[in-house]
Amino acid sequence: MTSLEVAEGRLSTDHQAKGMVRKNGSPLISLEYSNGWDPLADGKNMSAFAQEVFHSFRFNLDEVEAATHYFSEVNLLGKSNFSATYKGILRDGSLVAIKGIGKSCCKSEDAEFLKGLNMLTSLRHENLVKLRGFCCSRGRGECFLIYDFVPNGNLLQYLDVKDGDGEVLEWSTRVSIVKGIAKGVAFLHAFKPNKPALVHQNISAEKVLIDQRFNPLLSNSGLHKLLTNDVVFSALKASAAMGYLAPEYTTTGRFTEKSDVYAFGVLVLQILSGKRKVSNSIRVGAESGRFQDFIDLNLQGRFFEYEASKLAKIALLCTHESPIERPSMESVVQELSTCSSCLSL
Repeated sequence: MTSLEVAEGRLSTDHQAKGMVRKNGSPLISLEYSNGWDPLADGKNMSAFAQEVFHSFRFNLDEVEAATHYFSEVNLLGKSNFSATYKGILRDGSLVAIKGIGKSCCKSEDAEFLKGLNMLTSLRHENLVKLRGFCCSRGRGECFLIYDFVPNGNLLQYLDVKDGDGEVLEWSTRVSIVKGIAKGVAFLHAFKPNKPALVHQNISAEKVLIDQRFNPLLSNSGLHKLLTNDVVFSALKASAAMGYLAPEYTTTGRFTEKSDVYAFGVLVLQILSGKRKVSNSIRVGAESGRFQDFIDLNLQGRFFEYEASKLAKIALLCTHESPIERPSMESVVQELSTCSSCLSL
């Protein structure tokens, strides 16, 4: 994997950079942190290899400011209750999205925050938005996460498309998107030697970004590991309003892999119907196999009934009221791979 190296204030993607000795160390080392907020200080407790990998993700504030033209409003992509995201251009010309998170929204324990950052660096998959690096700035009181820029917006803008008011996704593209999301979530749930098993906790159409080839990339993966519980809980309100929150959360207050599976099932119904809000009539239509009730009319009949039935069945299983009855994401990926026309996607 090509790693980003910070050396003498410059970024390098050269494989040889791994062997470089930084004459002045990371530019971030010279930063001071107020009231003990130094999430990078505990990095010395990592192994030498882990330190090298972790530090290869560190950007300095100058690079972040230059990339965004000092956080110009022109480059503002969006705001949430805890962050602001800016479009930026790195010195090598690559486009990035830079998410700034206020210190007050971050976990107060440095060790926990560092653990979360380190975990984020381990998330490498073709259906996850790629993290380029991070920067913690005392002066601005923010932590910045630098991601690859994804050009075609999020899945939400391809739902509720009115006459000529947006792009209607073709059937094959919808199936491909479902398959890609499933693979991304399955990767998060899987335990790997260099990556813990992880629950996303906030899957939604807004969190699915679409690249230039219309591949889906799941964003905000692992972000809750950096945030305070209050901020995480606040973000869930929007998910609940859109129907993504699994029913058992109201009684247990806990997230599991099956919570993500439920949200994935809702996404599948949204993609099939082309609707942001999954109504009861859409669910009933999917259960009874009445395509006119749950397949997007904008497709004008251009879809495969076998695939539509299969995807509807998967969506209904994933949104089963009982988490025990929901399949694992690994089994969903396997089920999708047996779909004949999915194999060529």
